[in-house]
Amino acid sequence: MSRGRWRDMAAEELQQQYSPSRWARRLRGDAAVRAHIEAVTAGTQRARAGTRSSLHVPYGEADGERLDLYFPAEPSETFPAFVYIHGGYWQCLRGIYLCGHSAGAHLAAMVLCTDWTEFGVVPDIRGAVLVSGLYDLEPILHTYVNDALNMSWEVAQRNSPMLCITQAVPAAAACEVLVAVAQHDSPEFRRQSQEYSQALRSAGWSVSLLDLATVDHFDIIEKLSEDTYILIQVILNMIARG
Repeated sequence: MSRGRWRDMAAEELQQQYSPSRWARRLRGDAAVRAHIEAVTAGTQRARAGTRSSLHVPYGEADGERLDLYFPAEPSETFPAFVYIHGGYWQCLRGIYLCGHSAGAHLAAMVLCTDWTEFGVVPDIRGAVLVSGLYDLEPILHTYVNDALNMSWEVAQRNSPMLCITQAVPAAAACEVLVAVAQHDSPEFRRQSQEYSQALRSAGWSVSLLDLATVDHFDIIEKLSEDTYILIQVILNMIARG
């Protein structure tokens, strides 16, 4: 399915393609979203109970600009930072590893295409895990999602990772990118993941595509709380190589 294929879709089909809850295996609609929130909330509570943490650390002035920091159980002078960005259609010094889900994967991808020289810094981003993400925002303009976002075409173009991929410089080439997609994601989500990974590879980035069987848009990330989950193993191996 080519990048322009979505233009041929009827409005209802496009709405369905970009509504992950309609593709969930276990539940449908709002029930799938509620179950996902319950699952990730329970995982967060387990993490807080089992590790040392510093919660709601501000990184900006707005109420929503907060970070939750979790530290390893064993004291160490050096350890990698793993940054997770949650999804929700943007409404909801050590080596750094990014991980984003859905709209969070879009934000992590935007970090990869940022020209950091403008800010006088070169962050040591060694890996990025992009899970069931959106990399071309133009189709979103024609769905219910844009009712709240009110994006213009220009804003969608400027903020589409697919359209701002740069040729990998040595620092970027050393960053390992994993694009993961669920078997039961919608065809449009799957297409975007496949085409974005191909575009990164063509630009010289170190990238791999992981197509995860049996999972959908929600449990692909919920299962990160399971030690034996293949995506957890891939992430730990990535960090070990870095």
